[in-house]
Amino acid sequence: MALLKLNLNDPLMIAIKAINSIGGKSLTEEDLKRQRSAMERAGKLAAPTSDVTVEEFKVKNIACEWVKPDFAHNPQYVILYAHGGGYTCGGLGYARILAAKLAVATGFSVVSFEYRLAPEHKYPAPLEDGMKIWKYLMEKGYEPNKVLLAGDSAGGNLVLCMTMKLIKEELVSPKGLILFSPWTDMTATSKSYEKYKEKDPILTKEYVEGVRNAFVGEDVDFADPKYSPLYGDFTSFPPTFIMVGRNEILLEDSVQLQKKILKAGGEAIIDIEKDGWHVYQQMPLPIATRAMKRVADYVSNIIYVS
Repeated sequence: MALLKLNLNDPLMIAIKAINSIGGKSLTEEDLKRQRSAMERAGKLAAPTSDVTVEEFKVKNIACEWVKPDFAHNPQYVILYAHGGGYTCGGLGYARILAAKLAVATGFSVVSFEYRLAPEHKYPAPLEDGMKIWKYLMEKGYEPNKVLLAGDSAGGNLVLCMTMKLIKEELVSPKGLILFSPWTDMTATSKSYEKYKEKDPILTKEYVEGVRNAFVGEDVDFADPKYSPLYGDFTSFPPTFIMVGRNEILLEDSVQLQKKILKAGGEAIIDIEKDGWHVYQQMPLPIATRAMKRVADYVSNIIYVS
């Protein structure tokens, strides 16, 4: 299926696109209300409703879900998943789209969580929340090498930052990372922004800069690794699987991420879908089904083969 054949007027695509439709660099209360509502609506439209069981729970004051495959699965492993949404949007309903797909594809239980959102809660609120969920899993008896981290877009940024923090401060790391169109570089200076601005059906540079400024502020060094993990230290980084669409402005974020991990001596595979767009895996389309099969194959390889 070619991207050009995708019907951008389809109600589901409209809902997905509405999530990322800021007209400028500011986030008004009305903007946020509309975006957050659209995101949850997209979740209801796109999240798989069969083959998984969803259990809500809380870690301190953080709303979470266990999304468990109904068929026989390996209970030793778990995936900790962080949703996207530019750090300004997203809840458990939206997270359930990829959480359910990951659970079905891998046979592992998935934990998703509602981290605090900007502009009400700026950096490092999501990172603090993510670390709380990691510690919850450790207290539940999971070993670090039995936990995979997954994230899309801003959630990819979050799990990259979590991994760097774990390696630096706790001298542990997850078994591996699964990243869907990760946001690795908040400087927004890569060549992809210009090259694919007419092809990307979801993101614009104005949107990226708008949510970035809402999250970290405007008077900071956007290249600081605590915001842009692309510029961080990838020593001892776990195996990483990066999926990205050829037709998105964040393409170069993923290409450079793989190069940095490999240069540091780590393992990283990049999967560039020629007909794909930003986090295309969310959509109930054959292109997404094929992508999740590749995720399953990768996870099986690092768990059962390597």
